[in-house]
Amino acid sequence: MALENDTWAPDFELSNQYGEKIRLSQFRGVKPVVLVFYPLAFSGVCTGELCTLEDNIAMFRDKSVELIGISVDSKSTLRAWSELKGFDFNLLADFWPHGDVAKDYGVFLESKGFSNRATFVIDTKGIIRASFITAPGEPRSIEAYRAALEELEPLAV
Repeated sequence: MALENDTWAPDFELSNQYGEKIRLSQFRGVKPVVLVFYPLAFSGVCTGELCTLEDNIAMFRDKSVELIGISVDSKSTLRAWSELKGFDFNLLADFWPHGDVAKDYGVFLESKGFSNRATFVIDTKGIIRASFITAPGEPRSIEAYRAALEELEPLAV
């Protein structure tokens, strides 16, 4: 079962598509984070979803939000996909131990070996403020992201 809103987001450290270690807690007190779990790089629906996010990257940057994609793919696969599609945000490899972060968030599909399509909007304190999951094969809408971003409190200056 997926984590609920108003609960702590589990911390993790994963490699991005360039082999850099990214830790969720590095953003605590700095900026909100949107975690985008998706099944597999190079698949049709996932490609469409992430290309839509790239096309709307200003929506996240205008609110100083860190957009991060997570899948069970290897960092090499993620790098090839990112370079091919021109993604300008981190893609993290939940490769080994296989799907552990997706399991921590309650969105790993054991029978399939990858995560569900799930999004978690995490505030600067590390608390999940909004989340949404779509049915298998169903892409998330950009409107769902806009609505979720509205759940964030304005950053204190």
